[in-house]
Amino acid sequence: VQLVESGGGMVQPGGSLRLSCAASGFTFSSYDMSWVRQAPVKGPEWVSGINTGGGTTYYADSVKGRFTISRDNAKNTLYLQMNSLKPEDTALYYCARGSPVAAMTNRIWGQGTQVTVSS
Repeated sequence: VQLVESGGGMVQPGGSLRLSCAASGFTFSSYDMSWVRQAPVKGPEWVSGINTGGGTTYYADSVKGRFTISRDNAKNTLYLQMNSLKPEDTALYYCARGSPVAAMTNRIWGQGTQVTVSS
């Protein structure tokens, strides 16, 4: 299993970023997928999830209305569009295999991509 995130960076408050996750080594289309983040000196926080077909999505209250998760099963790629970013969104963002519970329990994550929101 390999999950490789990209797209992180530094952005001002109110800005946008789009994260991508390239998956390989397993049948991507057969798994729910999630995004998880971890801020400095905090525990990991589940952010968003999507079902196998992409038709059902889930969000943490902290990002609802600002973030959009999506997937392209033909490209084995997971995305997270992040708009109206806030300083409290600063964290290392991980692509995670599985539904929200499985993502946090099994911890099949990539190496992470850093998102920093600062003026």
